[in-house]
Amino acid sequence: MSLEFKGILIVKEDEQQISDNFKKREFVLEHTKIVGQKEFTDMVKFQLTQDRCKLIDLVSIGSEVKVHFNLRGRKWEKDGNVNYFTNLEAWKIESANTRAGIDIPPIEDNGNDLPF
Repeated sequence: MSLEFKGILIVKEDEQQISDNFKKREFVLEHTKIVGQKEFTDMVKFQLTQDRCKLIDLVSIGSEVKVHFNLRGRKWEKDGNVNYFTNLEAWKIESANTRAGIDIPPIEDNGNDLPF
């Protein structure tokens, strides 16, 4: 399932080498919307994996971006305990406001590890 989300970059974590063949990098976008007289703010954490970890390098904290991502879910079992995880796996990041003269060149996926 491929989706899009717009927000302001508020957190950009360092790349983490999880195993010999898996690395990830997390970042958080803030999105505020006004409904009636109330303001609602969401902080949404995304994950970049493998070669896509570099997609966030050119983005500065405070920049407004549009993230294209896949919604992924996994089951994990250990010692008789079962847990379920949901990840928002980003695969493309672009400027949400090119009129400001900021254009983040998208690095598109070649389809090597996408689920479809």
